[in-house]
Amino acid sequence: MAVSFSPAYISTRGTSPEVDFAGALLAGVAPDGGLYVPRDWPSLRQMPSDPGAAALASAVLAPFIGEALPTGALDRATVRLSEQFLRPEATPLVELSPGLFVLELFHGPTAAFKDYAMQMVAVLAEAALSVRDERLLLVTATSGDTGAAAVRAFGGVERIDLVVLHPLGRVSPVQRLQMTTTVADNVLNLAVRGDFDDCQRLVKALLKDPGLRAARRLSSVNSINWARLAGQIPYYASAARALGSEAGRATYVVPTGNFGDAFAGWGARRMGVPMAGLVAATNRNDALARALESGVYQQAPAHPTASVSMDVQAPSNFERLVFEASGRDADLTRGLFEDFSRNGRVTLPDDLLAALRREVSAVSVSEAETAQEIARTWAECGRVICPHTAVALHAARALDRSAGPVVALSTAHPAKFPEAVEAALGFAPERPSQLEGLEGRAERFETVEPTLEAVLAAIGAR
Repeated sequence: MAVSFSPAYISTRGTSPEVDFAGALLAGVAPDGGLYVPRDWPSLRQMPSDPGAAALASAVLAPFIGEALPTGALDRATVRLSEQFLRPEATPLVELSPGLFVLELFHGPTAAFKDYAMQMVAVLAEAALSVRDERLLLVTATSGDTGAAAVRAFGGVERIDLVVLHPLGRVSPVQRLQMTTTVADNVLNLAVRGDFDDCQRLVKALLKDPGLRAARRLSSVNSINWARLAGQIPYYASAARALGSEAGRATYVVPTGNFGDAFAGWGARRMGVPMAGLVAATNRNDALARALESGVYQQAPAHPTASVSMDVQAPSNFERLVFEASGRDADLTRGLFEDFSRNGRVTLPDDLLAALRREVSAVSVSEAETAQEIARTWAECGRVICPHTAVALHAARALDRSAGPVVALSTAHPAKFPEAVEAALGFAPERPSQLEGLEGRAERFETVEPTLEAVLAAIGAR
């Protein structure tokens, strides 16, 4: 799809120069510590006539990319949704009961929603690097699924070295094996003695480290990277197309840890994808829900839960929502998040809190409620779900479906979390083809302390 302009991206903190899509992709985080967002949000004027997943993704993403990448790069990226996914529609919408839907996002190569954007971003990043004749050191923090999807997408990519930080003992065995059994020489897995927030803090520190930045082109493929986040917008458009005339009345319930998937939903609505509302469903790591309820955004130690990919107490993409809800007040956003970084606590101004509540709501779901939802969905629908999906479905059932359909995002295959499922149902879920053959393979990873010095030493930066 031809687009005759190159849209610009600005930092949420307001003091970094504008960049194009390729610049945002290859930088990850802006030099001032902020996150990139479009200077001007594009509009999705109409859905493409081609019903395929690749055509829809191209239509959604083309206005974000413009002429920043070589001709054909976007089409080579989006065709992966046809080549690498087990379902032709990539993300099918399934009705469980009248007005209650799940959007299945787990049909990709690692059986989790992160595959959708990651498969495309790997192609886009390689295209951007080829134009510049450069090599990229890509670092990512993961609570499980991001790392597995990144290893699968970027493993073996010629111009990219990938470093994945996961919290030691806090990802499921299947998630760990998906990362650590790779044979790709360009992948380094680091198990951090800490939680996901430690991993995320270390990635942000790496991205700002002057010595590392001087030596290497450096970026991240977490949802702090605009390209990764934008790559999740198309499946909201896919759901809206499937809902047809009811799309404008639909509420989406998103199981959230780092708030990336939820902000992608916000971005879809901002582009004009019809929807009525967004609900962010957290597990007991509920910093976001507490912030929207009390006006105090406060970090706390992350608690291990069955929904391990959501064990986050400092969701990075909350900064993007604050920036947009504040009327794009970069000074306010910068001050709040610099204070939060220093103190682990900020109080949101009353007018900002009211604006945030207009954009999204949030609820917290307990461990007991998560297990109960897994059991209920099996008993009522004959369907086995993962604990993350259970968090979203439990929150979705509380909504009034007479106001319109409710769509819960189903973010991972239950076989990635067999212990939690078996505890709730008394049996383990069947494995899909993507997860076969992991056990018995040699693992490659290093264990490091949660310090910048330890991580730099492990990657050979110092």
